[in-house]
Amino acid sequence: MHVPDGFLDAPTSVATGVVAAGVVGASLVRASRRELDERTAPLAGLVAVFVFAAQMVNFPVGAGTSGHLLGAALAAVLVGPATATLCLTVVLAVQAFLFADGGVTALGTNVILMGVVGVWVGYAVARGLLGLLPKRLASIPVAAAVGAFVSVPAAALAFSGLYAIGGAAPIPLGTLVGTMVGWHLLIGLGEAAITFLAVTSIVAARPDLVHVARGRMPALELRTPEVVA
Repeated sequence: MHVPDGFLDAPTSVATGVVAAGVVGASLVRASRRELDERTAPLAGLVAVFVFAAQMVNFPVGAGTSGHLLGAALAAVLVGPATATLCLTVVLAVQAFLFADGGVTALGTNVILMGVVGVWVGYAVARGLLGLLPKRLASIPVAAAVGAFVSVPAAALAFSGLYAIGGAAPIPLGTLVGTMVGWHLLIGLGEAAITFLAVTSIVAARPDLVHVARGRMPALELRTPEVVA
């Protein structure tokens, strides 16, 4: 999913960089006002570390492209979409500048694909499902898993659209679309499974830290054990 240098032409790369900068700026404002506090800030750091590790495992999928887990929906469900966009942006910047994973000139493109499309599509699907599923904590991992599954091919489709506009590699559009979407549907299954397990564990231990649970799940009643005289 990491777009390398030269895969898109200069005008497309510049345009995605400008859009990405605007979205990241808006996310910074939203995160500081609505999502981040002294409880969630440490979790955001842990999420960024997990996403970084997951995305460093790349494997070729054909047509000059590669695939890996995104972690975008997982981040959005746990810490909120704006904070998740910031987490993904930091991860992608470190990967591009220090590990040559994704082109520096394509950094804006990668932020758009994973930090914007992946995050916000996954969050929208998870939040929409929570409005339909029973209002209990067990619904959160299910909604998160579905959001994670949808977010992966959505990002692949977005990349295919950008390639159709400004593709600079000698790869036919039809071949690239079929390869990207087909393989990322399979990757989405793994993404869903990992997201389900991770969110289940966090909901079981600290549901108050899960962003999508705020204001949507019934309040948990804490009872003090009775002391028998």
